[in-house]
Amino acid sequence: MDAVIQIQNLTKTYSSGFRALNGINLDIRRGEIFALLGPNGAGKTTLISTICGIVSPSEGQVLADGHDVVTDYRAARSCIGLVPQELTSDAFESVGATLKFSRGLFGKAPDPAHLERTLKALSLWDKRNDRIMTLSGGMKRRVMIAKALAHEPSILFLDEPTAGVDVELRRDMWQMVRQLRDQGVTIILTTHYIEEAEEMADRIGVIRSGEIILVEDKNTLMRKLGRKQLTLQLQNPISAIPASLAQYSLILSEDGQQLTYSFDTQAEQSGIGELLRRLNAEGVDFRDLHTEESSLEEIFVSLVRKQA
Repeated sequence: MDAVIQIQNLTKTYSSGFRALNGINLDIRRGEIFALLGPNGAGKTTLISTICGIVSPSEGQVLADGHDVVTDYRAARSCIGLVPQELTSDAFESVGATLKFSRGLFGKAPDPAHLERTLKALSLWDKRNDRIMTLSGGMKRRVMIAKALAHEPSILFLDEPTAGVDVELRRDMWQMVRQLRDQGVTIILTTHYIEEAEEMADRIGVIRSGEIILVEDKNTLMRKLGRKQLTLQLQNPISAIPASLAQYSLILSEDGQQLTYSFDTQAEQSGIGELLRRLNAEGVDFRDLHTEESSLEEIFVSLVRKQA
């Protein structure tokens, strides 16, 4: 799959001397949903702003669909739709007029049918004649997405798109993003909701202190770095873990009725079989067991801590 965004040795140092981005190299594939994760201040917004031409790079090169974002800015920007974190729009304009104006800014010919499809996809058609100032926060967020799609970009940036919206609206937006991906639009998503990335992303990149520390397919990442837990519900409570089982680093619940064993999913031997045999030899019987896999949130926190 070819890269729709190519970033080479990208560095951004502000006049204060603060280096927000430090030698970033990254390719984003055409037609994928790419989630960019990182703690506050990691450089997520600066990276997006640089790709979109809002912030000038100090060094390096960024190509958007083959166009240099500095030397061929107009062509590059026409490929990109951006939904920023902050809700900024002309409050006295109607929803429909805002989309028409946004499309015209990019030199696109009028296309009422496209704008109608966009508004309907975002459940905004009935609001097309309403002034933006009268809309709820969630509806304003939808308008920002509609504006970003008005000129039919091949690349869409969503910077914290569901911040402050309710769960139902968040689910609706997830469905819309999947539909856009199915239509060939490349989606770059930053989010503080780890479950959002886990639910939607094809690949995940982690940025910390202005550097990309990991890029991986989501499923591969969870398989490589995830851990599983085996939880045993005991037949009878025990007061302490037998000394012969110390090597398994078991955790005993406060009521003595549950043992938890963590193991690496990539290890050649999970150790579960031997553990169960040892428990039987010690007379520790169990009535139920189940396993759980690490969530993306746990993997993300672990990655950031390792790099600290």
